[in-house]
Amino acid sequence: MNSDREILLVVHTGRVENRRTAEKVAGWFAAAGVRLRVLDDEAPDLDSSCYGAVVRRGPSAAAGTELVFVLGGDGTLLRAAELARPAGVPVLGVNLGRVGFLAEAESEALEEAVALVVKQGYRVEERMTVDVTATLDGVVIADTWALNEASLEKSSRERILDVLIEVDGRPVSSFGCDGVLCATPTGSTAYAYSAGGPIVWPDVHAMLVVPSNAHAMFSRPMVVSPHSVVSVEVDPDGHPAVLCCDGRRTFDVPPGSRVEIVGGSLPIRLVRLRDEPFTDRLVDKFDLPVQGWRSR
Repeated sequence: MNSDREILLVVHTGRVENRRTAEKVAGWFAAAGVRLRVLDDEAPDLDSSCYGAVVRRGPSAAAGTELVFVLGGDGTLLRAAELARPAGVPVLGVNLGRVGFLAEAESEALEEAVALVVKQGYRVEERMTVDVTATLDGVVIADTWALNEASLEKSSRERILDVLIEVDGRPVSSFGCDGVLCATPTGSTAYAYSAGGPIVWPDVHAMLVVPSNAHAMFSRPMVVSPHSVVSVEVDPDGHPAVLCCDGRRTFDVPPGSRVEIVGGSLPIRLVRLRDEPFTDRLVDKFDLPVQGWRSR
C-alpha cells in the first residue's frame, strides 16, 4: 500500500445520510492505505475515523493532495472547486443530491468510484473558467472567477437593471433587464440554461452571454470567443446591481460600475471515471425523450 497518497474529502454534512456515507468512504480508502484530510468546519460533524488530518478552509487546503473527493450535489462540488483550483488538483464529485450535473458518479456507484481512485483508473479533463473584475471610477471593487457563470442581477425585485453590453470594447446593445449572465460551457447546463441559453458541449471553448428577461428587441443569447472581453456597464443614473459567481461569491455593484469577464487564467480539473460521451450524460441527467418514431 502506498502511504504517500492523500485525498481531501469534502462533504455536504448537513444530512445524516451523507455523514454515514463519508464513514463508508473513509473505511474503503483507509483499507487501501490512502489518507484523508477534511476541512476544519466539517470535521466536527464527521466521525474522527473519517480522517487523518484537519486543515483550514482556504487556498492551501488541497495543496499536496492527489484529488478532492466530493460527497454532495453541484453546490458542494462548486465549494470544493474553490479549494482545488489554487492547488491545481482535480475534483471528483459523487452526487448525493438531485440532478448533480457536475458530479461524475451517482451514489449507487460510490464503491466503484472509490475503487477506481484507489487503482488510479481515472483520467482528468480541464474545464474553462472565467475571470471577473468589477470597477467603479477605475477602482476595483470585485476581483473573482467562476466555473459555471458570473451573473449581474438587479438588487431589488421591483426595479429594472439598465445595462450596456460590450464585446471586445465595442457596444452591442443596451436594455433594461433582470440581469445578464456570462457562462462557460460547463455552466451552460446550469443557470444559463434556465435563463434560455443554449447548451454548449464542454470541449467547445467559448463564453455565453445570456440576458435575463430583457426589455429589448435584440436580447438573444450570444456565443463569443473565449479570448473576447465581455463587458457589462450599469447605467450611472440607474439602480444598483449584484454580481454573483457560481452562486457563492457575491458583490454589491453600484450604478456606473463596469464588469469585465474574460477567459479564466486557471481551469478547473475534473476527474472522469468513464469515457461516456457528453450526449449520453445530457440525455441521462435531463431524462430526455430519445424514444421516437425510429423505435416504432
